[in-house]
Amino acid sequence: MTIKHSRNRQLSDFSTDKRVLFVMAIAVPVAIVAMFAGMLLLQLIRLCTNLAYFGRFSFEEAQLGDVSLGLWSVGIPVVGSLLIGLIARYGSEKIRGHGIPEAIEAILLGRSRLDAKVAVLKPLSSAIAIGTGGPFGAEGPIIMTGGAIGSLIAQALPVSDSERKTLLVAGAAAGMTTVFGTPIAAIMLAVELLLFEWSPRSFIPVAVAATVAELGRSLMGMAGPLFPFDGVMLTSLPGFAGWIAIGIAAGLLSGVLTQLVYACEDGFQRLPIHWMWWPMIGGLVVGIGGLIDSRALGVGYENISAMLGGQMLGVAAIVLLLVKAIIWAVALGSGTSGGVLAPLLIMGGAMGAALGGWLPDASPGFWALLAMAAMMGGTMRAPLTATFFAVELTGNIHALLPLIVACVTAHAVTVLLMKRSILTEKIARRGHHIVREYRVDPFELTHVKDVMTGQVISVPASMTLRAAVRFLTAPDTRHPSFPVVDEQGQVLGIIDPPSVLAWRRAGKHREQTLDQLLSGKKMTLAYPDEYLAGLVDKLVHANVAHLPVVSRADGTLVGYIGWKDLMRVRQRLNSETHDRTALMGRKRQSGG
Repeated sequence: MTIKHSRNRQLSDFSTDKRVLFVMAIAVPVAIVAMFAGMLLLQLIRLCTNLAYFGRFSFEEAQLGDVSLGLWSVGIPVVGSLLIGLIARYGSEKIRGHGIPEAIEAILLGRSRLDAKVAVLKPLSSAIAIGTGGPFGAEGPIIMTGGAIGSLIAQALPVSDSERKTLLVAGAAAGMTTVFGTPIAAIMLAVELLLFEWSPRSFIPVAVAATVAELGRSLMGMAGPLFPFDGVMLTSLPGFAGWIAIGIAAGLLSGVLTQLVYACEDGFQRLPIHWMWWPMIGGLVVGIGGLIDSRALGVGYENISAMLGGQMLGVAAIVLLLVKAIIWAVALGSGTSGGVLAPLLIMGGAMGAALGGWLPDASPGFWALLAMAAMMGGTMRAPLTATFFAVELTGNIHALLPLIVACVTAHAVTVLLMKRSILTEKIARRGHHIVREYRVDPFELTHVKDVMTGQVISVPASMTLRAAVRFLTAPDTRHPSFPVVDEQGQVLGIIDPPSVLAWRRAGKHREQTLDQLLSGKKMTLAYPDEYLAGLVDKLVHANVAHLPVVSRADGTLVGYIGWKDLMRVRQRLNSETHDRTALMGRKRQSGG
């Protein structure tokens, strides 16, 4: 009983230890630096917009949708895209793209290491892209920049790869919080997209970073929801059907936009010119799109406000949706620098505003809000992030239920229609496969006794080396290794062809007994009540494929376990997922 209680004290719900306090402490300066980087990015975007379109050195908010642009404006995105191509070619190619896929790739494949060039050039290139009319958001660049800051700070400290990943994601979450004022959504984004685990050792430092960033932006006068909205809709069956309908529409549009982006990327790949020049072509399309509808240029936050206020309906919403979708897909496919989140909100909101007339009555802007969140949740495969993001952006907690219904519906549609999201497709095209399903390790839940072989063939300790060779090479011997047991049933070790060969090479006499040959050798044992996670560690450290299982009470042999038994756990997990036999049917069959 004492042994069992001692062993149980070693087991816990989580593997997190006091080391998390150290990582939490580092997450604070990471968040502060990422917060200032986010503020700097926003200022750079405003400066570039004022310089490019108004010819003035100013950090004031400039809305391109409020001005009439002439033919001269077509060249502005072209020039900006040329600068980005040059920065990518001679600075760092990692600035190209959305930002989030690059962060994921660094986490999973690059040991969470990002260089200083990314921290400097990513916000600069993104500010140029957005400031010269690029139809992008600031979230992807700041996630990449904040991640680079967290990675750089972590690289200067004695931390593990896992802790470096946590600090990278902490910086990304802090950056996103700074730009949008959405700490909960930033934490959820980390969980759904970036961490690839769910454990306190990573979750707590990321939450600390997001909280510090939100506190900092509040002290800097940036508090409050970006797009206040208090519209509601009473819960009803027609309304519920409308929530689902918006989710389905957003899911379908997500699929179309994802295919469109990568169709454009494939088209650019076939061009007989260096990729440095591709953004210029994308910039030309952006400039032409700006002539059709200038509201499609830049971040376009004013469009979100107009949709939520019910000021953009019908044809105006449809035109914005089409123009934004085309120039966004072409520009993104060209490899320029910019985020996807804000464009998804605008395109989703435009769809919701256009469909609102055919849906049940609700507050002006309500359907646009649902469509914004559903578009984000479906396209990025992050329904919880999208739900909380919409709530925090608007400060409207009363829309939580409709938002989660729409986002989950859109998520279901995209999961069923597409193998990968707009974020993971880019990584897959580079030859890497990502699985985004998180499960508890079955080895952490399965005891050795559940999978071990109970009927064990053993050999006596009195067997000679000559007899052991004859036994192992006999035609009816079906296993490669066998436990050696003495007269008291105690396990002395294991014999297999490699060990026998080693003894012969060492000049051991053929008449020596296994007891003599194994004398003084340390033996690794397994126990029936231990979990497979610990057993795997034993197999690796001992560099063996099999272990004898002995009773904790008297040390006698009770079983045998090897790597094939471990594989059966995976096979059982797969059968639990795919076996659709009715349980009642099984009971009737077993009952005769």
